[in-house]
Amino acid sequence: MPKRFNLRYLSITKALSLLPSAFSLKKAFRLSPFAFGLIIASCTMNPDKQTPGEGYLQGEWKQDSIPAQKSLVTYSLYDIKFSCDSFLLKISTVSKVNYGADTCMSKGHWDEYVRGTYSQRRDTLHIKGQFCNADGSYKNEQGCFRFGDYEEYFKVHKQSDSLIRFVSTSNVIPINAHLIKRTSCIPKPL
Repeated sequence: MPKRFNLRYLSITKALSLLPSAFSLKKAFRLSPFAFGLIIASCTMNPDKQTPGEGYLQGEWKQDSIPAQKSLVTYSLYDIKFSCDSFLLKISTVSKVNYGADTCMSKGHWDEYVRGTYSQRRDTLHIKGQFCNADGSYKNEQGCFRFGDYEEYFKVHKQSDSLIRFVSTSNVIPINAHLIKRTSCIPKPL
């Protein structure tokens, strides 16, 4: 007589095999203090002061010109102020092309501002911030030009104490900035 397949027996044994055994519950209970300790150890308090940042960057840096700027249709010049771990960036753009309303473009010359924080790892400078107004207040969406987040990576080449070359990873024109004013970091409370 052929053996019949009992579907009821199969479903009961499968359901019983899905129930956790006493051994696995004990093991899970023993691991719970470890998991709790791992969660507690991963939490850290934020610092209550600014970090000092990079000492050689502290101060105001200015880019006066770029190679072949007279032959370019559009170019930007940068002024960067580093203070502890923060920066204020002024992007002065010159364009021979009219991109929009002259109230914004001011006859082909306009400035944009970015403020935020920076970090350096080896020779790469990572700056991350927000577009803002000239007074440092955050820019709203109804204004002229760009708004929101700004993030850029630069390879830094220190050519002397008063000359630094920033090579952007997203732009082919390097920023050759010279030191205008040296400052020292005085960390402020956050």
